This record gives sequence, structure tokens and C-alpha cells, in this order.
Amino acid sequence: MTETMRRWEMDAIGRERLELREVSLPSPARREVLVKVAAVALNYRDRMVIESGRGLPLGFPFTPGSDLAGTVVALGEDATRFSRGERVISTFAPGWIDGARSGDARTPSYRTLGGYYPGVLADYVAFPEEWFVPAPTTLDDAQASTLPCAGLTAWFALVERARVRAGQTVLIEGTGGVALFGLQIAKAHGAGVIISGSADKLARAEALGADHCIDRRKADLVEAVYEITLHRGADHILELIGGPHLGKAAQMAAVGGHICLIGALEGFEVTAPLMPLLLKDVTVHGIGTGHRRALEDLVRAVDRTGLKPVIDTRYPMSDLPAALGHLDRGAFGKIVVEMV
Repeated sequence: MTETMRRWEMDAIGRERLELREVSLPSPARREVLVKVAAVALNYRDRMVIESGRGLPLGFPFTPGSDLAGTVVALGEDATRFSRGERVISTFAPGWIDGARSGDARTPSYRTLGGYYPGVLADYVAFPEEWFVPAPTTLDDAQASTLPCAGLTAWFALVERARVRAGQTVLIEGTGGVALFGLQIAKAHGAGVIISGSADKLARAEALGADHCIDRRKADLVEAVYEITLHRGADHILELIGGPHLGKAAQMAAVGGHICLIGALEGFEVTAPLMPLLLKDVTVHGIGTGHRRALEDLVRAVDRTGLKPVIDTRYPMSDLPAALGHLDRGAFGKIVVEMV
């Protein structure tokens, strides 16, 4: 093992401040493990942290990125959770093991990797052993790296909170990472899926199992959902757009339906007409990823069902700027940076 490694760092906010630097190899402290990183999946949130900081207490030099897959190569004192050579993936919100998220009404917790905590775009990381879970045996490293945020968010919304079941209808907006995980998870549970997106991506969504596809540029989304569901509406909606679009979700929800509010592409201030929410007894879930136990459940489900994450493009570590540019343009599935 060498004494130095590569790590992306920034000394101030802004994409132009990113530098790939040669730094000292970290050593695992007590109850930590040293992980050789193989792949890092990018999230839209990573781009926002790089460009604005999102009001987080970033410590400079700051390393972005939260979702890794890699191999444990060294153990700190008293570290017993993993063995050397074991493949692992990171947890997006370290410390949230199960149950309710920590924090209170005034200050809900948002302590995540690549934000409150250092990020993972490096050849090696030394973190507490509790911050990792075993990787799926059926996925390669790039595929496994997509689970900690996008995969878990979709799983937590549909399985932990909304309790999706066979015979129900799930409406998913978009064809990004969370959306395509939602499509595959819903189908694995026997639900029907309606997906909306751009025409050039809908054929691929249909190939993944979508039962109905709506071209968002040509069709009235609300009316299309009414027609497809014979006016019943969608039992579950993955609301990935935010802003005033929440109002459309309220209109499209079935009586007793669930809206999983996840994204904020159209803004963090959401609006919706009150009467559909009241008269249809709609439940709105705020989804901020999920806990470690749910991630462990997802890993087991992936291995048992054969679910394969959708990766749009893999970039080498040195091409992080190009990977972020691809994220700007939008992707079908995930963008992954491999440590090669």
C-alpha cells in the first residue's frame, strides 16, 4: 500500500475550486476501518453542495460525494464489524441506524457524508465501522455504489413509509436515479407503474417494466393519469419535482393515496390546493433518504430479486468535472465515478 493517495478537494465553494490532489493515506482510528474506494455514485445533491454549500458547515479543504462502494483493507483498534477484504457500501446519513431521525422540531438532523461529514471522492477513506453495511454480492462496485442515496431513498419511500403492495399503482416523475429505482422496486412488489418523462427516455423506461409512459412535453399529466387509472388516481406518487408541482400530485393521488415528497427541482417552497388533500385523505411523506437498517433490507432485496441499478455512464476519477457536466444535462439512471 502506498503512503499517498488521490482525493478531490475544494478550499472554497464553487465547482471551479475543485482540485484533484495527492494527499497522505489516512489511518483508521479506534473502531474505524480503512476502505479502498472502488466507485462513487454522484447525486444532484452533490452538485448543489459543491456550487452553493447548501448552508452546511463544510470544513475546508472539503471533499464532496457520499455514496461509495469499496473494500475494507485495514482495521482500527477494536473494529469488529467487518473483516479485511470484505466489500462494503457507505451509509448516507451516518448515525441514523433505525427508527426516527435524530434532531428536534427546531433543528432536524441533516448530518450526511459529503456535507456535514467529509465526502468520499478519494482512493481511500477511514471512517467509523458503523458508517458501512455489507455490499450486495450480486452487484459490481459501480452498481453497488448507487444504493446508499438514490436506491435507499426510493426504497424508504415506497417500502418503509408508503407500504406499497401488489395491485397498487405507483406514479413516478422522471428517469433519474431515484425514479428508476422506484420503478424497479415497485415492480418487484407487484405494483403497476406509470412513469412520466421525456420521449427519448420513455422507451427505455418501458423496457425496465413501466406499464404506462407519459410524454411530459405533449400530454396533460393529470388528465393522462386519470385516463390510465380510470379516474381512480395513483396510490403512490414519487414527487421528485417539488415547488408548485406538488399541486398536481395532490390532484393525481387516489383516495387514501400517498405522496412521497423527495425532490426540489422546481424549488424548495411547495404549494398545493388544500381540498384534494383533505377530501381524499392523502398522506404526504417527507423523504430524506433513510436509515441504515432500511439500507440493509434493500441490500438483501437486491440479492434476492436480481435488481440491477441503471447506470448511464461511468467516468474515471480524473474526469469528475465531465461527470458533473453530465449531471447538469440529466441522465437516465446514475452517473458513477470509478477510482481508476
